[in-house]
Amino acid sequence: MAVKLKIKKGDNVKVITGDDKGKTGKVLAVYPKTLKVVVEGCKIAKKAIKPSDKNPNGGFINKEMPMDISNVAKIQE
Repeated sequence: MAVKLKIKKGDNVKVITGDDKGKTGKVLAVYPKTLKVVVEGCKIAKKAIKPSDKNPNGGFINKEMPMDISNVAKIQE
């Protein structure tokens, strides 16, 4: 059964719990099956990447990770 979510891609939200509490940002992605969202500039993780044609040296990138949808609140515009 599909779940109707009140937060959609492109909405402005405020993080209400967790390490990034108080930060605001735009929703980049919504995952309704797992009830998670990706918020711009929040829950940043450093990920290792292997060398490739695009990035010959490999290295690390900073990437936003999904957080539970209950940890964010939609901001009225």
